[in-house]
Amino acid sequence: MRTEQQVLKLSLVGVLAITALGISFGLFSGSFAILFDGVFSLVDAVMSIISITLAGLIAKSANNSLTRRTRDRFTMGFWHFEPIVLAINALLMMSVATYALFQAVSALLSGGREVDFGPAVIYAGVVVVLTVIIGFIEGRANRKIQSDLVSIDVQGWLMAGGVTSALLIAFVIGALIDGTEAAWLMPYIDPAVLAVVALVLIPVPFSTLRKSVAEISLVTPPKLKSEAEAVATSLIETQGFSDARVYVSQQGRARTVDIVFYVPRGHPPKALEEWDALRDSVLTQLNGEDPHSWITISFTTKTPPALPSR
Repeated sequence: MRTEQQVLKLSLVGVLAITALGISFGLFSGSFAILFDGVFSLVDAVMSIISITLAGLIAKSANNSLTRRTRDRFTMGFWHFEPIVLAINALLMMSVATYALFQAVSALLSGGREVDFGPAVIYAGVVVVLTVIIGFIEGRANRKIQSDLVSIDVQGWLMAGGVTSALLIAFVIGALIDGTEAAWLMPYIDPAVLAVVALVLIPVPFSTLRKSVAEISLVTPPKLKSEAEAVATSLIETQGFSDARVYVSQQGRARTVDIVFYVPRGHPPKALEEWDALRDSVLTQLNGEDPHSWITISFTTKTPPALPSR
């Protein structure tokens, strides 16, 4: 089975190849749509390098194999960088697509753009094949890996495949109408297809951006909160505790759960081993063995803080 880093490295090689093809063929053919495809891939390549580096740090943190200096500087690990990287990636994708839309509209209003459709068709055909192969390999591998970083990368390949397929169809049409009565449309094909592609791409990363911003803002995930509250309620009922407070958050693959149990004053004393056993039971129910989980269970006889009224 491929690891997260191996999949991302494969993606990076593919992105760099498409970047080189896109920029060179875009300049040679005069197609701004192809040039946009190359620049879009370049942005993706930069984010892939960052994602590979982050995935490696997260893996080392989970395996406790970081250098002592790095571990001392990042005692909480690197999970919190994951939603930040995803948010930046989504914002860059949306920004590049928005800029391309303005360029396309400007070209349409100024009479279009002359394009050599022969090299453009060759480029689009090669890239469509590459995107399908790499997207399929990544998507298949991520069924077992279940990585958000790989998931958004697969989304990027799907977007790239859709973009290039649209370019291929448009360029073939452009080549076919050359020398016909419809040849006057040729200068408008490149900016028109670019405008359509940009309009389609702009909203695609929005769901990733929204999820990432929620995680950065420590918005409580309802499902995780419900699971933790159910475990806490069960322990309250079986042990005779007075109450509990549950605090949860999710940042990328990391889950943070903090449960404070309020023990009545005068409650029968327990040996430390017994308290540890209670902690272990909670950890087991919340899958505490997951290296990406940060679960804290504490007990106190202090009065629990009042909950606000609904």
